[in-house]
Amino acid sequence: MHQQSKPKVSTQTIPLELTLKNTHFLLLPEKAIFLPKHHCLLIADPHFGKAAHFRKAGIPVPEKVHLVDYLKIESLINRFAPKEIFFLGDLFHSDFNNSWHDLEAFLSLYPKIKFHLIKGNHDILPEGFYRSEYWQLHDQSIILGELVLSHEPEPSIPVNTINVCGHIHPGVSLYGAGRQKLTMPCFFVSPERIILPAFGRFTGLAKMECGKNDRVFAVADKKVLEIKLSS
Repeated sequence: MHQQSKPKVSTQTIPLELTLKNTHFLLLPEKAIFLPKHHCLLIADPHFGKAAHFRKAGIPVPEKVHLVDYLKIESLINRFAPKEIFFLGDLFHSDFNNSWHDLEAFLSLYPKIKFHLIKGNHDILPEGFYRSEYWQLHDQSIILGELVLSHEPEPSIPVNTINVCGHIHPGVSLYGAGRQKLTMPCFFVSPERIILPAFGRFTGLAKMECGKNDRVFAVADKKVLEIKLSS
């Protein structure tokens, strides 16, 4: 990776513990999930390379946008010591640029971790880029114990399983007494599904339509907070 001064990334964050169908999840303020039972991290939609993609189009987005995301992953690895990391799609944003070399250089620092990529709609590089020593590539959803891991929400899953996915970039809007509006990324939880917020900082948010059995957990700086939905 290019040498430059490191932004500070706080490690003093507070996970939120969630149990769904007897499965224990840690929802992390870093917009990821740790699974204690499986010793693995789940990360959705980092969109590495998007800054360079926009700079190529004449939009001045600094590469430091991605450096902060790498530092967050580094912090999570140091804290939770995962054996595996699953990227739930949209790892790299569209066409090749030099940011891909930064990504591979970062992964090479952790030879003992097994990295998986479930391909998303933005993962369009030639197969040879993904089929390297750093990755186990999955073209479709995969089963991890009681979980169905995918990029997009699965329309149907086996009984007694939970679909964990990304793609949507869920967000929730909060309104203050003075008509202030704050929109934050969130984990969107249904009885049989968890949609992760986009890990990448340079992404938009999609406001979710909530049903009576849905739950929303907003990412608020160093905490994850459940938002009580109006009935």
